[in-house]
Amino acid sequence: MKYSDSDRAIALSGIYQASSLVQQVARRGLVNADSIAANIHSLFQIDADSVVDVYGGLKGIEPGLRLTYRQLSGEETRDDELTRYLLGIIQLERKLSRHLDRLEQIKHGLTTIAQRLVHFPATHSNILGALAEIYADNISQLSPRIMVSGEPVYLQNSDNVNKIRALLLSGIRAATLWRQTGGKRRQLLFVRRRYTNACKQLLDNLQLDLQANSSSKREK
Repeated sequence: MKYSDSDRAIALSGIYQASSLVQQVARRGLVNADSIAANIHSLFQIDADSVVDVYGGLKGIEPGLRLTYRQLSGEETRDDELTRYLLGIIQLERKLSRHLDRLEQIKHGLTTIAQRLVHFPATHSNILGALAEIYADNISQLSPRIMVSGEPVYLQNSDNVNKIRALLLSGIRAATLWRQTGGKRRQLLFVRRRYTNACKQLLDNLQLDLQANSSSKREK
C-alpha cells in the first residue's frame, strides 16, 4: 500500500498526542477524556481501513495535529520534554519491533482486553489497568526507558500511573504506524515543511467538515 504525507502526519501526530497526554497527567493529574479515548481506541484498531480510522476520524487526532504543526513549524518554542518523550517512544518502538515474542504477547493481551469492551468503555479504569500491565510486562524493561517527569503527588497515584503506561502504549502503537507508513527520524529534521503542510491541510479539511455538518443541521 502506498501511503501519503497525510498518513505519516496523522501517525506522527498520534505520537505527539500520546506524549502530550502523558505530560498532562504527570503535571496536573488531569487530561482531556476525548483525547484519551481516541488514543486508547487506536490500540484495538488492528485492521483499520485507513490510517485516520485508527483514531476514529480526524476529530480524534485533532489535538495531535495542532501540536505537531506548532512544534515542527516553529510557531511556538519547542517543548524539549515533549520532544524527549516523542524520540523515546520512537526508539522503544524500534527496539520492540525486534522482539517478536513480546509483540505476540502484546497482541494476545490486546485481543483479550478487547473482549471486555463489551462491558466497559475504553477509558474505564479496568481497561486502563490492563493496558498498563501489558506495557509493564513487555516494554518497561526495554531500554532506553522513558522517564516521565511531573508532580510527585500525581505520579504516585496508581490510576495516573496506569493512564501514563496505557498512553505510552498508544504512543508505541502510533510509532509503529508511523514506521509502517514510511516515517523516519531524519524526516523530523529535513522535511518538516511536508509534515506541517499536511497537518494544516488536514486541520482545514476538519474545519470544512465541521462547518458542513453545522450547516446541514441548521437546514434540518
